[in-house]
Amino acid sequence: MKSDSIADIESRVKSRPLPRHVGIIMDGNGRWAEAKGLPRIEGHREGSTSVQEVTRSARRVGLEALTLYAFSSQNWARPADEVAGLMDLLREYLLKEREEILDNGIRLSAIGELDKLPRYVREPLDALRAESEKNRAMTLTLALSYGGREELVAMARRVAEKAAKGELEPAAVSEALVDATLWTAGLPPLDLVIRTSGERRLSNFLLWQSAYAELYFTELLWPDFRAKELCDCLTQFQNRERRFGQTSAQVQALPIRRAVS
Repeated sequence: MKSDSIADIESRVKSRPLPRHVGIIMDGNGRWAEAKGLPRIEGHREGSTSVQEVTRSARRVGLEALTLYAFSSQNWARPADEVAGLMDLLREYLLKEREEILDNGIRLSAIGELDKLPRYVREPLDALRAESEKNRAMTLTLALSYGGREELVAMARRVAEKAAKGELEPAAVSEALVDATLWTAGLPPLDLVIRTSGERRLSNFLLWQSAYAELYFTELLWPDFRAKELCDCLTQFQNRERRFGQTSAQVQALPIRRAVS
């Protein structure tokens, strides 16, 4: 039997309600390379191809926002040569994908302690963020030098600074205020978190935002995760019932969009 094309698969996914915002913990590049007897950096290089294919598919099916965990705050502790190689690949990605990002109406964003990135990465990153700022087809966010705890600490500091200046009363602190003060301010609520490589933890990724997100774990290593695998995850999401503390009967009475987003 002839297997469906990726276009057919994406068409089916697109015909049903989608998550507004998907986050992906891209894990397993090093293990993929080691299993093939290759240097770890080759796994990261192959993983960049997965980034390209997954981003294209996300854009085609109509996701509003895609956030990729590209480099964590803790990744700085890796061997210096691996960190340098990752920074080189990041710069290469930003330069290589610039035209496609702009031509497809994608807005590039970045979250994390971006001042820690080397200048040769920050410069093309800042330039592409500025160039794509008005694009609205999809927001692609790169989590770079990012940590969920670090984000919460930064938010708390900003709130405390406002309070110390008399600009904010304690009673005014709310979930909405926290949302607006986080690095992800302006992005849709996070609906789905995908993690590759068989690990089953968030690893400091979007901790506040993941409170009601659906979690999907796959044994596939990130370099083997492509457009079809993304669609498989989206289909799984579409088949889940999200209750947000309510009963199943209450959810069934809601409009279909509310039940899955």
